[in-house]
This record gives sequence, structure tokens and C-alpha cells, in this order.
Amino acid sequence: MSTTYFVAPGSIVRRIWGTADTVLFIFAGAAAEFALNQAVDWLYFTGRLPADPLGRLFSTVDYARRIVFADRAGAERAIDAMAAIHAAVEAKRGRPIPAGAYRDVLFLLIAYSIRAFEVLERPLTGPEREEIVAVFCRVGQRMGIPELPTGYAAWQAARAQHLAAHLVPSPYTADLYRQYRRHLGPLRYPLLLERPSRAPSARKLWPCLPRGQRMGIPRAAHGLRRVAGRPGPAPGRAPRAQPLHRGPVP
Repeated sequence: MSTTYFVAPGSIVRRIWGTADTVLFIFAGAAAEFALNQAVDWLYFTGRLPADPLGRLFSTVDYARRIVFADRAGAERAIDAMAAIHAAVEAKRGRPIPAGAYRDVLFLLIAYSIRAFEVLERPLTGPEREEIVAVFCRVGQRMGIPELPTGYAAWQAARAQHLAAHLVPSPYTADLYRQYRRHLGPLRYPLLLERPSRAPSARKLWPCLPRGQRMGIPRAAHGLRRVAGRPGPAPGRAPRAQPLHRGPVP
């Protein structure tokens, strides 16, 4: 009896997430962008993110890799475990994470999967882009996330709307960038902010990561374009996780 995989062995998604350079590019993009998300206060609720931002982001990347390369049953267990972790946080805080925040993360992973591969390898074909969207939307469906796009064009429109509506600088943004700077160091931190046309190789970024978080990366990816402005210079304690908006994310 043949094994059924959540993502087919010949899928472009496997190629993207099986290449160290593209994975590190996706990590850098996710780290830079999600600091601006207006639901970032949820990541501060447990206190683990400001204590170890690189570890938490690599944990998310690791979950994605497990889903991409596991058989269907294993991938579904990983997705269910991820959903259970979020449900526990919601129960502890006494309200649900906005559905828009879940979609933001899925859309972000789709966006940087596409961008990383096209910057480092080649332009994707139309069917390959559709496949990337379909794979991540299957993850979202398993997690019960509503209103997911049905294809690449619908994702593009939804992504643009989310970027315009949900990226809002806040005290959490400034604090998270300070944590990035503290963990990466003053020499490697600017790689997170550089434009790819003039950024040095992110080879310098990899050695600064704890050994357990390098995921066997033998080489590092290029830098990525600036997503946000530089954080405020004043150091300080992480802000308490209070809601930055009232009601659900629009």
C-alpha cells in the first residue's frame, strides 16, 4: 500500500521548503513583517516570544517543514497540535485569536515562499503558484480558518487587503525589533532591513543562531527588502500583552 502525502513528493512546495537558503529567506521575511501585524500582541501573551524571538519563529518554520514532508496522517497530527496550542492560549486569555490574524500568517508564508524561490532560483509558473496557495490553504482548512482564497488571484487580492489593513506599527513592533537586534547583534541585525540589491549574503546571519535552530543550514540566503522602519532607539521592558484593537480584526 503506497504512502499518501499531504504534499506530493514532486511538489514545488517541497522544493522550496527543502532548500536551506529559501527557508532562511522565509524566516527573515516572516520575522520582519509580523512584527508590524496588529495582532502581534498575541505573541506577547505567553512571554515566550520576547524572551526568544528567533527560537519561536524557527519553531513556526519547523512546524511548516514537518507538514510539508510528512505523510498525510503525520501532517494532520502536526496541524492539529498547532491548532491545540493556539486554542490553549485563547482559553487562557479568554477570547479567540482573530481569524484575520490566522489568515495573515498563512498569507505571509505563501508570499515569502513565492518571493524566496523567485529571488534565489527562477520565476514560478502559474500552476506552481496555484499549488503553493492550495497547499497552505489546506493547512488553514484543517485548522478551521474561514474565508480562505480559492486560488492565486484571490490570494493576491486578499493579501493586498490584509497588508493595507493589518500592518500597524505599535509598541510591540519597536520592542520586537529591539529583541531581534539584541539576539542577532549590531552587525547582523541590519541584514534584516537591507534591500536585496545591495544586501550582503546572509551567510553572516547563520552562524549567530543557536546550534539547535540552524536546522542543518549549510549556507544562508540573501537579505530581503525593508518591510518596516527602524524601531525606536530607547531600550526597555517588553510591553504587556494588551489588545491593540477592539473587537475582531477588520
